[in-house]
Amino acid sequence: MIEWLTEQDPFPPTRLALGPDTDAPGLLAAGGELSVARLQQAYRQGIFPWFGPGQPVMWWSTAPRMVLPVADFRLTRSLRKTLQRFRRTPGCAVRIDTAFPQVIAHCAGTPRPGQDGTWIVEGVQRAYLDWHQQGQVHSFETWVDGELVGGLYGINLGRMFYGESMFALRTDASKIALAALVCFCRAHGIEVIDCQQETSHLASMGGSAWPREAFESHLKRVVDLPPPTDWTYDESLWSHLFETA
Repeated sequence: MIEWLTEQDPFPPTRLALGPDTDAPGLLAAGGELSVARLQQAYRQGIFPWFGPGQPVMWWSTAPRMVLPVADFRLTRSLRKTLQRFRRTPGCAVRIDTAFPQVIAHCAGTPRPGQDGTWIVEGVQRAYLDWHQQGQVHSFETWVDGELVGGLYGINLGRMFYGESMFALRTDASKIALAALVCFCRAHGIEVIDCQQETSHLASMGGSAWPREAFESHLKRVVDLPPPTDWTYDESLWSHLFETA
């Protein structure tokens, strides 16, 4: 049985999350509200919310944990060509935090193969919008001729970035945003991007499945470090990808 939480209750130890032989591996607790303070408390411990329309808030701690060590990001030949074409095409740009409400709305509304509906329900959008306004949730955006065509959003605590969701309205637009995030993280001493769920797609891009103990040990080391202060993107940041690939 999982624990039902009120807003005042601490989260249970993550080792009590349901195991791989259950119907909901990684489920830790349910209940409570999506306040910014509660979300900060959760992410610091490697816990995240994930639930569907009409469901209570459900809190998860998946193990193993899919992460993307930014030093291991794989710049494939096709993505390299895409990025080079993007960089030299007038009207194409990566921006940070210029259209966060649109990014999270697109992430919620973009259809995905094998998924019926979205976990980014209205309450989740409101909570992360509030958190964004406090400066800890960020969007990386792909723009073409003044149009937002792709992007992603996630949370920054200290020197940790937690990826949440991405979308693409044009081919490879979300991959461009991810590559820009990798460059930003390399430039600012963020070693790992949390990806939560293990997928073959993330593994093909350099993602790794970490045991819970390794992931939580990393969090303890980095979440209290000073966070980046300059959340802008300029062309010089691409050097952190192309000069090390």
